[in-house]
Amino acid sequence: MVKKTILWIHKWLGILTGIVVFFVSLSGAVYTFQDELKLLCYPSKYVLRVDRVEQDPKPLSELIATAQAQLSPTERVSRVDLYPAKNRSWVFRAAETDPNAFGHWNYHRYNKRVFLNPYTAETLAVEDTKNEFFQLCLQLHMNLLLGKTYGHALVGYSTLVFVLLLLSGVILWWPKKWRGKPLKRALSLDWKTKWKRLNYDLHNVLGFYSLFIAIILGITGLVFSFPAFQKAYIDFFNAFSTQVDVKDLRDERPDTTVYRSADPLDNALHYLLEKYPSADMMSVRLRDASAPLLDVQIRMEENRSGKFKWYYFRRDNLQVDKVQDSQHLPAGDKLASLNFDLHTGSIGGFTTKVLACIVSLVCASLPITGYILWWHKSRKSKKRNKTSAARAAY
Repeated sequence: MVKKTILWIHKWLGILTGIVVFFVSLSGAVYTFQDELKLLCYPSKYVLRVDRVEQDPKPLSELIATAQAQLSPTERVSRVDLYPAKNRSWVFRAAETDPNAFGHWNYHRYNKRVFLNPYTAETLAVEDTKNEFFQLCLQLHMNLLLGKTYGHALVGYSTLVFVLLLLSGVILWWPKKWRGKPLKRALSLDWKTKWKRLNYDLHNVLGFYSLFIAIILGITGLVFSFPAFQKAYIDFFNAFSTQVDVKDLRDERPDTTVYRSADPLDNALHYLLEKYPSADMMSVRLRDASAPLLDVQIRMEENRSGKFKWYYFRRDNLQVDKVQDSQHLPAGDKLASLNFDLHTGSIGGFTTKVLACIVSLVCASLPITGYILWWHKSRKSKKRNKTSAARAAY
């Protein structure tokens, strides 16, 4: 009786959220390799056609002005993603959203990226990111292209239901006997069986083997979807942390006699490029001139957003106010910083990315095989009812 109730709940929750899970999982599988695929698809935007560049990059303030000139007067550069590697372009991002708008194209008032050669200030490309393929995949994954207010909640609650479906699926999958034919059917696929049975096995067996990683993808998705869940998650694990030692930074500040510029951000960035030449990427959020602090996030390893240093400089004298290091965070904050790497599979490099991609494709298949199971049983039930009605009439 209990298992029958769970099956009924599993069926109807799956029917209600299946189409959302399909699109979210499929777009997630594609987005897993977006960093690698962008380099393959758009090499002229991201890779400089030079073997080695000897000179230093131009001042960031000059490059920002160059990028800004490529945009309309109503569009403003708000973030810069730059690479210490000499063969990479720098990306100047301009975006503005309307949080209450319905639909992707209304939600993004504008979303542009200007790609510059940082050593010559040459404009390599101006991208309308709102219509770029991988951005559309990301927005489909995050909010089904419906905008944040409507789509984000729909994806979030569907993800929560999907995690519950995975857990209830384990109960339904559980073999009656842990030996012989029942165990073999629960753990393996028979490609020679009839298609109806094969579809059933694809749903059960693939769902079981992908369970652990699928739950990780689901829970990390919930962290992105629900701020209250994220806070509870961080606070819970922080409770188990000891006090973290913080480096005394009172004497750390860029030497402006080495690199003189009227713009303090130019000096701060030059200092960090000299200090971390092997870092993968640096991101600068452009603050108002009245903001007392300048901040630069440094991604230390390729495709690993969870390994970073975040520098905060005082605008007036460039003294380092603080450095947030991912290696010296309390347990909850460290897990939260790794959330993107866990969600995309980049936590363990290429191997875990492949696993995340495969499991995402399996998750996309589960609503399809589940719908087929429901459709077949519905037809069978209707046929049985017609037969019973005919017999009764006879």
